[in-house]
Amino acid sequence: MGPLLALASAVFYGIADVAGGLLSRRANAVVVAMAGQLGGLVFTLVAAPFVSTGTPDAADLAWGALSGVGTGVGMVFLYRGMARGAMSLVVPVSALNGLALPVLAGVVLLGDRPSVLAWLGVATVLPALWLVSRDSSPDGTVTRAATADALMAGAGIGLQYFALAQAEAGAGLWPVVAGRCAAALVILPMMRDGWRMPIRLVPWAALTGGLAALALVCFMVAARTELVSVVVVLSSLYPAIPVLLGVVLLRERLSLAQSAGLAGVGTAVVLLTMG
Repeated sequence: MGPLLALASAVFYGIADVAGGLLSRRANAVVVAMAGQLGGLVFTLVAAPFVSTGTPDAADLAWGALSGVGTGVGMVFLYRGMARGAMSLVVPVSALNGLALPVLAGVVLLGDRPSVLAWLGVATVLPALWLVSRDSSPDGTVTRAATADALMAGAGIGLQYFALAQAEAGAGLWPVVAGRCAAALVILPMMRDGWRMPIRLVPWAALTGGLAALALVCFMVAARTELVSVVVVLSSLYPAIPVLLGVVLLRERLSLAQSAGLAGVGTAVVLLTMG
């Protein structure tokens, strides 16, 4: 069940990223991120009393809040990067950076010992995501600004995953609630230009945040039954969704290298699920 939940997290996150990236091309990326976190907060506040059976302690809420700091930073830079560059490139680059931190922390700090098949899956994911992130433009370049945004987003996403995985099972969804509050507080000072978004886009941005919150819920439950390093890798396969939808919806051309990378992503799913 753990690997399936981690994959569900990847699907929900991938769809949320596509929607957020498209919205960020029509409105300020910071405002889109804020609306998303508020939508996620409403979703988790409604769901938490029905899902949670225990009372979270201060440590669980602190881990959730730290995860939210990563979420706030990650979403702002991710949406801004997608507004500047192709989502089929920016999202995988952010995933590469976001994958390294929690996996390394899980092995070094938490004593995770993945199986041989799981290690093969991890080893496959890294070059696969690198291939997926290869620029398909004629000159083979990606704008420096979009790449910098993607790297910053990856650092935030890595912190988000690692911190949330430390919350105890008895805390239920309350760490995710704490994370949405912390994310909104992190984003708030960045809104120097105020709330600049057409009213008709607000519900869609909020729905995007709800999907992202659902992805985190799936991740958190999966992390309680599987090794953190394995769950993080499976959840980090979400870049395949923006790449595919970018090609279908936005007519972004998929290069041979990116096609090979997607094949590698599929192989990694099989290895990690079997491991």
